[in-house]
Amino acid sequence: MNKRPRRNRKSAVIREMVEETRLSVKDFIFPIFVIDGTNKKEEVASMPGIYRHSTDLLLKEIEECMNLGIKAFDIFPAYPEDKKDKYATEGHNPETFYLQAIHKIKSTFPEACIMTDVAMDPYSSDGHDGIVEDGKILNDETLDILGKMAVAQAQAGADIIGPSDMMDGRVAFLRNELDTHGHKDVSIMSYTAKYASGFYNPFRDALDSAPKAGDKKTYQMDPANLHEALIEAELDEAEGADFMMVKPALAYLDVIRLLKQNSRLPIAAYNVSGEYSMIKAAGERGWLDSERIMMESLLSIKRAGASIILSYFAKEFALLQK
Repeated sequence: MNKRPRRNRKSAVIREMVEETRLSVKDFIFPIFVIDGTNKKEEVASMPGIYRHSTDLLLKEIEECMNLGIKAFDIFPAYPEDKKDKYATEGHNPETFYLQAIHKIKSTFPEACIMTDVAMDPYSSDGHDGIVEDGKILNDETLDILGKMAVAQAQAGADIIGPSDMMDGRVAFLRNELDTHGHKDVSIMSYTAKYASGFYNPFRDALDSAPKAGDKKTYQMDPANLHEALIEAELDEAEGADFMMVKPALAYLDVIRLLKQNSRLPIAAYNVSGEYSMIKAAGERGWLDSERIMMESLLSIKRAGASIILSYFAKEFALLQK
């Protein structure tokens, strides 16, 4: 045989020289949860190793991550029910702890890249990403609230805002609001192809943000659809998105590849809570080598075409590189 592919697998040195996909700590954005108060650290029951931190302890967590080489963080707030209402007004209250936390983090670590979440559900008494009227999610009326949230987050110090709501036209609306209020340098990472997935439940546990009634299928995408993602991508790019995201990641590697092949914008993928929790749970039971499966899963996301990976594994991955 003249062709023996195994010759390029015969030693670790040769395998490393010819490997096609490489992960770096620079590829990651670490999603983290913030709560109100002082000296609070609460483990998310369905996400082993992931915690909700009050701002003071979150600063210590971010410092640890920065020392490991993680420079980008996506911050999500967990609010009690008494702070929620129909119109998510707490989401743009300048005194709210989330905006104060963003400001404190960015002031303490100006070299960090801070991403924020633009959606109503953490602040909504209905638990939806838009205004609910008679069981329907109102699209256009929701945009004004999202615009106020985006501007407030930019003023607090956000480098990237992440509209996760899946309302039509929101990227153009937010881009205009940001520019009008002097935030032309604030980037938009659009949740371009966010699917109505069952993989989000641990995240909703972390934020207590599940819908009080109904589901999100009228605005999040149908898992059966691939090419519909191109419609969303073309709109987001035309409306001014700087990055496009696919969420979840592992069950949607084909969507990541499709967007990578059809856009020159950087493609991000969100390795979501359910994907994290499955691996952790199987590892705890001894069914899988969780560290090995973590690496294999993350490699698959990058191999599919993601330049950026939002993952709860970011810190664990970084620790392994030391």
